[in-house]
Amino acid sequence: MLLYKKILNKLIKEHISISTAESCTGGLLAYSITKNSNSSKIYLGGHVTYSNQLKVKDLKVKKTTLKKYGAVSKEIATEMVNGLYSKYKSNICISTTGIAGPSGGTKNKPLGLVYIGIIIYGKKRIFKKKFKGTRINIQKSCVNFIFNFLDKSI
Repeated sequence: MLLYKKILNKLIKEHISISTAESCTGGLLAYSITKNSNSSKIYLGGHVTYSNQLKVKDLKVKKTTLKKYGAVSKEIATEMVNGLYSKYKSNICISTTGIAGPSGGTKNKPLGLVYIGIIIYGKKRIFKKKFKGTRINIQKSCVNFIFNFLDKSI
């Protein structure tokens, strides 16, 4: 919890804006930012695009990409974060898409597989992670990974 506050304070101090596009984390990332006072100074907003329909409508994810690669893919994480960046132009944009469970995993896309897209000042990184545990453990692990990455990157 202290890490989240540390990151938020740094973002506020340096006037670094942030926005989020979440699927598998279902708003937990946005909550982890907005539960802190003064987050409105830097958090522009976010989307919980749990359905493919909203990924297409709100973030301009291509239907052809969804059909070819599926919602849980580096391509979709990329299109989600690109769509978010195009919409808000925040200094930091973050997308999450994955399989949090308890079901839905396959041999090629197992339970706990998560793709995270992060744009910081125009530089994009896409991460492929495999988290373990229950649904909430996977979601929390994803958010913790993001905050740890931000701690090293800003």
